[in-house]
Amino acid sequence: MGTTVRSTTITVPGVGLGPENPLPELRGPHEAHRVDSDETLPRDMARQIGLAPLTSVLPCRIVDGYRRDRVPRRLPALVLENDRLRATVLPTLGGRLFSLFHKPTDRELLYRNPVLQPANFALNGAWFSGGVEWNIGATGHGTLSVAPLHAARLPAPDGGEMLRLWEWERLRDLPFQVDLWLPADSDFLHVGVRIRNPHHHDTATYWWSNTAVPQDQGTRVLVPADSAWHFGYQRSLRRIPVPRWEGVDRSYPSRVEHAADYFYDVPEAGRRWIAAVDDRGHGLVQTSTDVLRGRKLFHWGTGTGGRRWQEWLTEPGTGGYLEIQAGLSRTQLEHVPLEAGAEVSWLEAYGPVRADPGLAHSADWREATEEVAERLEAALPREAVDAAYASWRPHADAPPKDVLAVGSGWGGLEVAWGRYDLPGTPFGTAELGAATIGAAQQPWHDLLAVGGMREARTEDPPGPSLVGRHWRDMLETAAPTWLTEYHLGVAAWHAGDRAQAVRAWERSMDRGRSPWALRCLAQADLAEGETSRGADRLLEAVDLVDRITYHAPVGTEPAAALAALSREAVEALLDVGRWQDARRVLDQLPVAVRRQGRFRLLRARTLLAAGEAEAAKEVFDSGFEVTDLAEGEETLGDTWYAIAELLVAGAGEPVTDEVRARARAEYPLPHHYDFRMRPQAPFGSLEP
Repeated sequence: MGTTVRSTTITVPGVGLGPENPLPELRGPHEAHRVDSDETLPRDMARQIGLAPLTSVLPCRIVDGYRRDRVPRRLPALVLENDRLRATVLPTLGGRLFSLFHKPTDRELLYRNPVLQPANFALNGAWFSGGVEWNIGATGHGTLSVAPLHAARLPAPDGGEMLRLWEWERLRDLPFQVDLWLPADSDFLHVGVRIRNPHHHDTATYWWSNTAVPQDQGTRVLVPADSAWHFGYQRSLRRIPVPRWEGVDRSYPSRVEHAADYFYDVPEAGRRWIAAVDDRGHGLVQTSTDVLRGRKLFHWGTGTGGRRWQEWLTEPGTGGYLEIQAGLSRTQLEHVPLEAGAEVSWLEAYGPVRADPGLAHSADWREATEEVAERLEAALPREAVDAAYASWRPHADAPPKDVLAVGSGWGGLEVAWGRYDLPGTPFGTAELGAATIGAAQQPWHDLLAVGGMREARTEDPPGPSLVGRHWRDMLETAAPTWLTEYHLGVAAWHAGDRAQAVRAWERSMDRGRSPWALRCLAQADLAEGETSRGADRLLEAVDLVDRITYHAPVGTEPAAALAALSREAVEALLDVGRWQDARRVLDQLPVAVRRQGRFRLLRARTLLAAGEAEAAKEVFDSGFEVTDLAEGEETLGDTWYAIAELLVAGAGEPVTDEVRARARAEYPLPHHYDFRMRPQAPFGSLEP
């Protein structure tokens, strides 16, 4: 059969994403992949780790309105197919390559997650596991993990059909595209990727293709490298030998206890590839042109926390997975400079590998890697990958002929402002045949078109804020209203001008007392150490929103605003010791919100602050799930052990090392609350 691209739907047990959190994230992003010191790192690596770190995820909003009550869900899907392979892409979920099925061997090459369960792993919240994720933006899972992408069908370099995905990445303000095609009779999916900087200033970029593959006891990860940079969620990078370190062959993830990243040092002149094979030598191999220099293994480990996370992201009883990844830099802690007007592009290929099991699992590492390298070279020579890239580049600018899916309107808005010429990736309404400027973009389109925003009610959530320098300039010259001053404050905060941000929010309050500007002022207080005043302002903001949203049903934006504000208020009140006020905020929430796991945890923390250890433990004993638990977050374990220590010591008594030891012996953390990813020191604290 000739290569085809078609639209279809698939049905997967899953949950909806719910409303976005309407409160702008003013704090730095939660990111578990950080290093405290770079003194021992190579100079170029240290420089790129320090290049353009994110101060927030603005202008993106947090996606945390999902739950865990899964039902069958029909998802739009785009399928590429030839005689050998069938690739399934989910355009409304970040363009995720959901499945890659090899027909001759009747094998799924990727880990195909049996459920769609968002979890708090992306920089802006929701992310899900499985398949191949196109990860762009900054260190961490990107903000497009569950977002819709533009998609279209067009001619492939070999004359067949090609699928193009594209969007505007908003953290770095860069357009990108992903072109996928299956050459006739090929066992390899070809993927051409391009990131462009259309601006007159230099910027930083980031890319990792994250591939989930099945893991069992015999799975081995092979890569042509003799050393790697190890990151074990302890905020340090150290260079280690490959494959054996500390007496363990770490090419077999089933032999390692704790979750870890291994960023491999692939030789500069060597071919870029990474593979995962089972005990029969069967598996998946990924290779690329040399621009995509980095290769990585991530595994969850065999410990309690890693097993719990696998259950959480999939479902109990299903097979586990690991990730083999490829990126623009040696590690995922780095960002890569991209000059004004420049672009970066490369080609990747994904396909099956069938190696001799005795050689692929040889104790001789070089023998094992050479076996896979030879199999790869026979199936897809390195020169063929370079030739495929060369044949694709002239097609990267080809206009899409048949639009199959439409992404967001943010790219269209940026193109309308900058009048960028971006052949191959249209963002305007005329080219896409759809109204890409939606309700979220309309106030900003008005600002661009007429220099101001329409009147808005102070009780309504103000919508997303844009923070680019050009939007900030327009806000400064716009007719002042409570809304424009509010957005100006958010843009100034993002730019690091906190004094101007506070002045703008104060002016916003003068023009219309809103809980939105009040909450921003509270966050500014907390950032400056004015914790008591910040807690007071959050409490007032909750009271304002509570009156506005009293009858708002759960799942709507006003209800989401009340929940998000209440969470911030309770946490701030507990930090200043005002557990009585924290309890009042929790008590006045709608019952459906109070039952959510995050608020059950806050209830336990409030009871603990009040010295009611037995009641706090009863909250845990009754069972709850913190749906938006973040990667690396240890609040569950910390709270449990604090309760245990109070139960052992008694109210008002000091917590000694003896008390801590008894608490951990008498009250071990239950498995369903144990998401710890780092090694434990005595008394349950974490090794530095």
